[in-house]
Amino acid sequence: MLGQSAIEVKRVFKSFKTVQAVKGIDLQIQSGNFVAILGPNGAGKTTLVEMIEGIQTPDSGEILVLGKTWKHHSAELHREIGLCLQETRFVDKLRVIETLRLFAGFYGLRNDRVEEVIDLIGLDEKRNAFVVNLSGGQRQRLALGIALLNKPRILLLDEPTTGLDPNARREIWTILSRMKKEMNTSLVLTTHYMEEAEQLCDYIVIMDQGIILKEGTINELLGVGPGHEPVMVTVPLKRTLDDLFTELTGRHLHE
Repeated sequence: MLGQSAIEVKRVFKSFKTVQAVKGIDLQIQSGNFVAILGPNGAGKTTLVEMIEGIQTPDSGEILVLGKTWKHHSAELHREIGLCLQETRFVDKLRVIETLRLFAGFYGLRNDRVEEVIDLIGLDEKRNAFVVNLSGGQRQRLALGIALLNKPRILLLDEPTTGLDPNARREIWTILSRMKKEMNTSLVLTTHYMEEAEQLCDYIVIMDQGIILKEGTINELLGVGPGHEPVMVTVPLKRTLDDLFTELTGRHLHE
């Protein structure tokens, strides 16, 4: 991974009472890259992302976001980061267009940016629908649109498609793929879906029990056998990320 670092995690630890959620993690995420953080429940991935987004503070170690820290540059970083969580609550009695304009107002953005985003997320036909009447997939597309309003340099997605049906999940993938072509945004995605990571991301980080087990591109991770060097993969892979996780831990990623 060459180029400028969007995020640097340096020897970070985080505990909650008797649970050590993150155990001395080092990680670099390069500008413009789409990175998936994979792991089962309790792996520490959400805690790691919450520290990157400034919601949690490390017990020790350092996190630099765009070369800055939350302690000294929080106002600047809030303007540079977009967040989309697994579940986002809106005002049900506002319309889609009203919701987007409300959040655009927080950034001092004009209506033309709202129109760009509503086209990007494919909700123009629902622009006058009340939020309460949206499907789960449509609500998540709205949440993603809000996260993209300020053209963030870094987008953090914490299991954004959990609970969505396959069609709704692929609609989110389409939006993110289009964003990747049109914007130089760095993406950090936590997910349980192997296909999601493979479809969207340039780089994969596999976590369990608070540590990083393995990281690399899909080719590097799956083109490796015991005692072999990484090889470029040019044919469909039969071995999967879940197979790799099972080899490393003896259990499946979804467990």
